[in-house]
Amino acid sequence: MTAIDPSLFLSQRQTQQRETGKSSLGKDDFLKILIAQLQHQDPLNPMEDREFISQMANFSSLEQMVNMSNMMGKFIESQTSTSEKLASTLDALQKLMQQQVAPSLAQYSEWIGKTVTWDEQSGVVKAIVQKGTEVWLELEQGETVLASRVTKVSQ
Repeated sequence: MTAIDPSLFLSQRQTQQRETGKSSLGKDDFLKILIAQLQHQDPLNPMEDREFISQMANFSSLEQMVNMSNMMGKFIESQTSTSEKLASTLDALQKLMQQQVAPSLAQYSEWIGKTVTWDEQSGVVKAIVQKGTEVWLELEQGETVLASRVTKVSQ
């Protein structure tokens, strides 16, 4: 008995793929079809002018829709680009404003050695500490107070 070559099995057979071209017709394809119709029409029974005008109107309509689609694509692309640039600029402005608004150690360094008053309490500032965006004052008594709570600074 002879063995069957496995390469001959149907499951091993590779089917050939057919290429069919584009799945949609463009304006060039439409114009080619129209020209072919005109070339191959019956000379004794030519296409009526109404049919020809109708097909030309369809072609014109197709061309305008393609142009509009292209322009809409460009518009959306430009809006996306503008939106990204605007978001980037807004982020940069927010960071800049936070830097300008956030109090710095240098602003409060002149308070060292002076008496500060808050909530009817007072103390002499020994050091300035920045924690994130907040500035805290270390007092000689060992207390700490948020600089924004201070209502009075004196000698």
